[in-house]
Amino acid sequence: MRGKKIILGISGGIAAYKSALLVRLLVKAGAEVQVLMTPAAHDFVTPLTLSTLSKRPVLTQFRDGETGSWNNHVELGLWADLIVIAPATTDLLAKMASGICDTLLAAVYLSARCPVAAAPAMDLDMYRHPSTRRNLDQLRKDGVLLIPPGTGELASGLHGEGRMAEPDGIFRFIEATLSQRKRLEGKKVLVTAGPTYEPIDPVRFIGNHSSGKMGFALAEALAEEGAQVVLVCGPNSLGTHHPAIRRVDVTTAKEMYAACTKVFPTCQAAILSAAVADYRPKKTASQKIKKQAGKSLEQIELEETDDILAELGKRKKKGQVLAGFALETENEMENAKAKLKKKNLDFIVLNSLRDKGAGFRTDTNRISIISANNKTRNFELMPKPEAARRIAEHLAGLFSK
Repeated sequence: MRGKKIILGISGGIAAYKSALLVRLLVKAGAEVQVLMTPAAHDFVTPLTLSTLSKRPVLTQFRDGETGSWNNHVELGLWADLIVIAPATTDLLAKMASGICDTLLAAVYLSARCPVAAAPAMDLDMYRHPSTRRNLDQLRKDGVLLIPPGTGELASGLHGEGRMAEPDGIFRFIEATLSQRKRLEGKKVLVTAGPTYEPIDPVRFIGNHSSGKMGFALAEALAEEGAQVVLVCGPNSLGTHHPAIRRVDVTTAKEMYAACTKVFPTCQAAILSAAVADYRPKKTASQKIKKQAGKSLEQIELEETDDILAELGKRKKKGQVLAGFALETENEMENAKAKLKKKNLDFIVLNSLRDKGAGFRTDTNRISIISANNKTRNFELMPKPEAARRIAEHLAGLFSK
């Protein structure tokens, strides 16, 4: 971080007050920080505060009102090693995605040759709006690094996704982005995500409530750390964004088993987060089973599916790292430690359905990482992308030993 030139762009949202702390963290780490504000941002935090912390004049207009000097957006775009926009409001994201150039900050963004990161900050319904999703998708295609927003209480009083990532989280993101060598560079990692669907007939199946959000977040976090990721995922509606992720779609546990056992020998690590069905119907009806009035469907005979994690544990070679997830409802720690040992894992990630805000179909998770020596790291409830980064950091730490 020392000596790095960082432009911090601040747009007009309530989260702008957090940017003062981010400036302080960057300057303390030795970075040169140039703050650019939109005119609307002045309503939320004063330029005096930010110039005092950054030790540089804050720039807003193309022409300085006092000296008349020209703030050259092209030179600023070439000066920076990284541009970080935090907060990035709905309005500014839309302008960035459309190429609208009506402020100094927007002009510098369009002139930049360095990486650009943005930390979205807005209310829940604005973040979910289709137009916002389209703009975010376009920015990803344009190469903008998006720092996932957190989930919690919003300025409106609502509770949900949309609040800007905390300054220390943005700082870690910047640090990783500017690092000369990413910690998992040169590593190939297998990740599984989502549920499996085990067919009863052409219409019905046995499945579970897994959305795949944790596994997809994990794939993105590993790719950000430099890994080449093979993501084997069951049925879901999610998309991948990082170009280093190769996606393999499957439906059943049998298909996931085949995909994982095929790719694992070429990987340095595997983290299996998918909620794979433990049982499948022994026979699948070739036609839809018709409902008959007054008659019950007495029995569907089930058989065990192949245990993918256990099989990879048997096949694991020296130097490979294997990890799994344990989603428990009772005796969480004991069951997780037993699974860790039984399946020859290097670490296991435990989460409980009894923890509010954790588990299936949520945007947050509360995890514990248990190592092979039973050393345990417990984390508080956090957004799944943040939990994924903690897991990626743990994996990187194993390779650095």
